[in-house]
Amino acid sequence: MSQALPLKKFDLSAIAKTLVTEDGEPVDNLFSAKQRRLLVEPLYSSWTPQPDEDHPDALRPFLAAANVGVFFSVYQQPLVPDMFLSLDIEMGKDWNADETRSYFVWELGKVPEAVVEIVSNKEGNELGSKLKRYAEWGVTYYVVFDPFHELGETEVCVYELGFGKRLRPRKDFTLPTLGLSLTLWEGKFEGVTDKWLRWCDQDGQLILTGKEGREHAEVRASRAEEEVAQLREALEQLRSSPRS
Repeated sequence: MSQALPLKKFDLSAIAKTLVTEDGEPVDNLFSAKQRRLLVEPLYSSWTPQPDEDHPDALRPFLAAANVGVFFSVYQQPLVPDMFLSLDIEMGKDWNADETRSYFVWELGKVPEAVVEIVSNKEGNELGSKLKRYAEWGVTYYVVFDPFHELGETEVCVYELGFGKRLRPRKDFTLPTLGLSLTLWEGKFEGVTDKWLRWCDQDGQLILTGKEGREHAEVRASRAEEEVAQLREALEQLRSSPRS
């Protein structure tokens, strides 16, 4: 009986040099570009992942990115989600290195937990081939945001991986294992007032952008100063009032 040959370990640097990680194509529309930023920036500005059960006191690193290729295998074409979130990931320090220019699953050891696709037209196949491939890869949550109703009346659908590696639609917008949820929010972002898809924490509180966080801090500081001023004024009145 012939003996099986040992599997050769991938030389990531060599493989990465042969892969097309950037195609130079522009984003499809300005709304999608802003929406991507709104899904990424608040996570870094205002969110802390819930602790890992095995390391409850350690801060969990994560990677949130937009329009970056996810390579599941060297034998498959990558997918380029509008946004993804992957926990417990620390990328290399050299961002210009071939092996850190994209998300290589065989190197990082896991697929992202959550992927968001923003529908711009009927050609993206978000509810067809993409849904099937993300399920085969084992992505836990797959979110489809259809702001222009290209695919139907439903604006947001959250899918969760179930038995048999099938992504099944949830009845709500929660991503329970991540301690996150989503909401449709009408407001102004980067000078544009529209309806946006935004992250909330597990209690349903909006995860703020850095700008919103600074504005809220300024409001709190201003209110605190007003309260101090009012207390000082009341104290002065007590001191100056005639004693009986």
